[in-house]
Amino acid sequence: MAERINSIQGVSTVERVQRVSQAGRTAAGQFGTLLRREIKAAEPAISFSKHAQSRAEERGIQVDDALMGQLADSVERAQAKGATNILAFDATRAFIINVPHGRVITTMSQEEMEENIFTNIDGAVLLK
Repeated sequence: MAERINSIQGVSTVERVQRVSQAGRTAAGQFGTLLRREIKAAEPAISFSKHAQSRAEERGIQVDDALMGQLADSVERAQAKGATNILAFDATRAFIINVPHGRVITTMSQEEMEENIFTNIDGAVLLK
């Protein structure tokens, strides 16, 4: 009777164990990939260095969700063009951002923008 069951299945016990094991490894790999993707999506697209945080506070620049969205959009547009350090600005404020790390390096108010020359940037993005 045992021969009859094995002949119907056509697969030895060792082959079945190998297939199940391989399927488990594939599923674990897919799970790991999905988990990494979700973690990356949950991370903020942009962050402020300690220096930039203190400058924003000193200069009265309000950092809210709307601004963070504008800065993240600026970084995405700059990445598409291959920029690495950008000046993201509007009429009242400016931000120097390291694009590959999505990190605001410093901030400036309108008064400071009038007096400064911006160096070590390879792009400028107008905040929308």
